[in-house]
Amino acid sequence: MAKAIVHSAEEIIRIRRAAQVTAEVRDRIAAAIEPGMSTAQLDQIAGAFIAETGGTSAFLGYCGFPGNICISLNEVVVHGIGSADQIIREGDVVSIDVGVRIDGAVGDTARTVAVGEVTSDVKRLLAGTLEALDAGIAACRVGNRVGHISSAVEKTAHRHRLGVVRDYVGHGCGIKLHEPPEVPNFSGWGSGAKLEPGMVLAIEPMLNLGSWKVVTDRSDHWTVRTTDGLYSAHFEHMVLITENQPEILTWPKMM
Repeated sequence: MAKAIVHSAEEIIRIRRAAQVTAEVRDRIAAAIEPGMSTAQLDQIAGAFIAETGGTSAFLGYCGFPGNICISLNEVVVHGIGSADQIIREGDVVSIDVGVRIDGAVGDTARTVAVGEVTSDVKRLLAGTLEALDAGIAACRVGNRVGHISSAVEKTAHRHRLGVVRDYVGHGCGIKLHEPPEVPNFSGWGSGAKLEPGMVLAIEPMLNLGSWKVVTDRSDHWTVRTTDGLYSAHFEHMVLITENQPEILTWPKMM
């Protein structure tokens, strides 16, 4: 298992800026979502917003990924690709996962947006996933371990009767998009890397209305869906471990 990365003060300055830029792009994209637009149009809008920052997409071309951001509708959990044939409609939920590389650092953040009126179950999904993110962040304290974060997320998810995706997890982030350690959203109380000041973690609950099980589309080898077709939600913040309270780098708070 790779050793968790503790960033230098100089690196944290750059990471903090990259995270804030990414958060601003995330919220601009969320505000641009409208019924009737295609996810390809949304991806183009995202690309333009990223370019305006002077940075570049951290996702485009990463392991061959073809989009500027990940756009995941309804039962798609993560890694959805913008398509001209996929139209956003009233009652949908749209998960946007945004990464921006700027000044040698990376920001990574996600949120799920309800389009128009959604069902009470979908409202429970969104509220529960956001609460799970908050619980995970609250566990980002010096002396805790990654497993404390994982358990806090899982406990909250179960309280809201939500399935916890096990195939995809949070991670370290800052200079590279994916850095050690991995941050699962399930089990592991007291296990994993010990949290130290200077660590930056991407905490990202991916929770489902039904089963935790997922499948990847064979057609594009990226799009990850729930196996039962029920809706999924995804929220993500980058968090800096400090001597005191955790610092949420991708503020302002979502929803």
